Amino acid sequence: MSMIATITPSQCMGTVTIPPSKSMAHRAIIAAAFADGVSHITNVDFSEDILATIEGMRQLGAQITIGDDHVIVQGISDIGKADVREIFCNESGSTLRFFIPIFSLCGRPVRFTGKGRLLQRPQDVYETIFHAQGLRFEHTAEAIEIEGPLRAGTYEIDGNISSQFITGLLFALPLLPQDSLIRIRPPFESRSYIDLTLEMLEKFQIRAQFLDEMTILIKGGQRYRPCDVRIEGDFSQLAFFAVLAAIQGDLTITGISADSRQGDRQILSILEDFGATCRPLRDGFRIQKGTLHGCTIDLNNCPDLGPIVFVLAAMAEGETHIRNAGRLRIKESDRIAAMEEELRKFHVDIRSTEEEVWIHGHTSGYSCEETLQGHNDHRIVMAMTVMTLVNHSVCRIEDAQAIRKSYPSFFEDVQRLQGKVELL
Repeated sequence: MSMIATITPSQCMGTVTIPPSKSMAHRAIIAAAFADGVSHITNVDFSEDILATIEGMRQLGAQITIGDDHVIVQGISDIGKADVREIFCNESGSTLRFFIPIFSLCGRPVRFTGKGRLLQRPQDVYETIFHAQGLRFEHTAEAIEIEGPLRAGTYEIDGNISSQFITGLLFALPLLPQDSLIRIRPPFESRSYIDLTLEMLEKFQIRAQFLDEMTILIKGGQRYRPCDVRIEGDFSQLAFFAVLAAIQGDLTITGISADSRQGDRQILSILEDFGATCRPLRDGFRIQKGTLHGCTIDLNNCPDLGPIVFVLAAMAEGETHIRNAGRLRIKESDRIAAMEEELRKFHVDIRSTEEEVWIHGHTSGYSCEETLQGHNDHRIVMAMTVMTLVNHSVCRIEDAQAIRKSYPSFFEDVQRLQGKVELL
């Protein structure tokens, strides 16, 4: 059902608790489903993406019980016994790309479906791998159909595409009888997401290690072991409230660990580069407003920060140059094109190439006379909510239901900070 959010410029204040990391929840639920025993995964936020992963692993044979903020997972003992025919991945790119190597191990035809732009997103890496091994991989506008299983061996993957392909292989390859290598061709982007995968695998007693900066060894014949995991807070969600605080006034943000290995924790250094202050607390940060000025930002390791960094740049004095932004074009929307379209409704001076963006901002604020579009993309909706809160015009955002994909309580959290939001 379509949702329209009407946002009124507001002075936000107080404390907000950040939801748990979607990236880590995907990884924990998948690993637990492979562990022959019971695992408890706590501090889980049941976004549409996470529900897609849960349902897929249920179809693989895992028994997963959902609580208020946790899941209990009884893992499977033999993936080869799973009788899986079709998996609906909704709009979750992580679910689809993590699942393809995993479900290949069933050794029978499996069909993956989804909605939105999911099936338009590139899957060439897997197509090449499957065809090189003489396996079926058919990608159409309606579905991806595969038949495995993948075999152990050496996998060559470009490092400047999504790390989700590497993570998918890292889940599946330990279950094969022989050892495997993943060789990554430079440049290696989004290394932090691979580190998160290796961290989660280790919790479930799966060993995979970098032999050098570009080569990962995965021992074969391994078994996942049950483990209890608490999901840490999500820096990619923290970014929206942190930018709000940096522009408008101080906020306390809790539920996040300063020791996290998430690549999106780069938002803290980005804010400081712009002139804001980030003070660590026991379980979060105090973000303090600064005199913001444009700078150069590299999104190589944190592409999900792109939309909200565009808002930050628009509200900073002078020019901001955003580099290595090309992967924003193949997300739930073309996030560069979407943000250009919406920010221009505020008369922001923004231009781009395929890989780079330049924004000439100012701190006096903007007005907007048009309805904003969410582009069926949760990060666009949240970024434009922040843009409206800190400026001079009441704005309607269509397609606001997209937040359910990753942060269902986003508007409620804005309201807790005294932000004025009406939903229809």
